[in-house]
Amino acid sequence: MCVALVMGSVLILAGKLLGPSRPDAEKNSPYECGFEAFEDSRMKFDVRYYLVAILFIIFDLEIAFLFPWAIVLDQVGTFGLAAMAIFLAVLVIGFIYEWKKGALEWE
Repeated sequence: MCVALVMGSVLILAGKLLGPSRPDAEKNSPYECGFEAFEDSRMKFDVRYYLVAILFIIFDLEIAFLFPWAIVLDQVGTFGLAAMAIFLAVLVIGFIYEWKKGALEWE
């Protein structure tokens, strides 16, 4: 435990001392969620921001399901292939619906 603490401290200190540091006002300004901090922190965000975030999570989870499925594809056979095809078809239909409704447009 002591070696880990010493090694971690040494590496952080070395990075701080040896790394380039060129701070300016823009770099040090707070930045979160794509919006400048110019008003109250409880201001309302546009609903489209949340829609895009939800779409990202959905398609990120899709990829998370594809990896284990691809590994055991030879064991699950045709049934597994059909089940994944249905799963992907539902997601693609949802994506096309969102696209046609204009949820991905920012203007």
